[in-house]
Amino acid sequence: MISTCSRIFAGSLLIVKPTHTTSPVFSVARTLSPCLSASGFQVRAMADSATPFKKVQIQRDDTTFDAYVIGKDDAPGIVVLQEWWGVDFEIKNHAQKISQFDSGYKALIPDLYHGKVGLDVAEAQHLMDGLDWQGAVKDIQASVNWLKSNGSNKVGVTGYCMGGALAIASSVLVPGVDAVVAFYGVPSPELADPINAKAPVQAHFGEDDGFVGFSDVKTGKALEEKLKTSGVPHEVYFYPQTGHAFMNKSPEGVERRKKMGMPDVEDAAVEQAWTRFRSWMSRFLSA
Repeated sequence: MISTCSRIFAGSLLIVKPTHTTSPVFSVARTLSPCLSASGFQVRAMADSATPFKKVQIQRDDTTFDAYVIGKDDAPGIVVLQEWWGVDFEIKNHAQKISQFDSGYKALIPDLYHGKVGLDVAEAQHLMDGLDWQGAVKDIQASVNWLKSNGSNKVGVTGYCMGGALAIASSVLVPGVDAVVAFYGVPSPELADPINAKAPVQAHFGEDDGFVGFSDVKTGKALEEKLKTSGVPHEVYFYPQTGHAFMNKSPEGVERRKKMGMPDVEDAAVEQAWTRFRSWMSRFLSA
């Protein structure tokens, strides 16, 4: 549920720390000096960039949050959930790519950090540790409702790392979700037990993923068994010689991975995952 920082995998002790959010949060117990900046835990406000996204505000309970929308107005909708970094360049790259698949989708990124983005590992960890997970599920529900009220007859949910876990949680907790695709993340059973999934779930894991209890092979296989018990349509895939966050292949994402000491990923695995994603969403979101 944490980062793409290979220092965490290889040389750092991970501690499961209970929080008020009812979801376990992994924290780094050793110094990640090659990955941390001098800024400590200062977080940056997210700046709007010159992109084709439309910024909208969505109502949830007695508050509102920002979301970023791209794609055809009358297309099926897909809620795209962020990694622990926040709404940064990589999640926007994913959403833009998704919006162009097949005959087109309307992709919506809810800002689960409500205006903050982590620019290094320490900041991202700080933001994720402070996430209200139950509130994030409510943001996802409001995002699904917004899409269905604005031209999308069917709506899927996808996410990466932290967002992958929340995508699976949405299959359990969010009515109206028509399909889920999750990348390298499984929620704690305290938040949402996949045995109670109600929407079809496709999930993707790297065989070399080192996040024990969150996105390693054993956790992925346990997810598969729970989905079998749930009775929902499901597919679970494992990619050889592939680690965490393997979908991050933009030039900026590759550069960030290199700075963190993470080896590159074969394009074939990424393209295969996207092909499976397209097939799953087309199967369940087509009118």
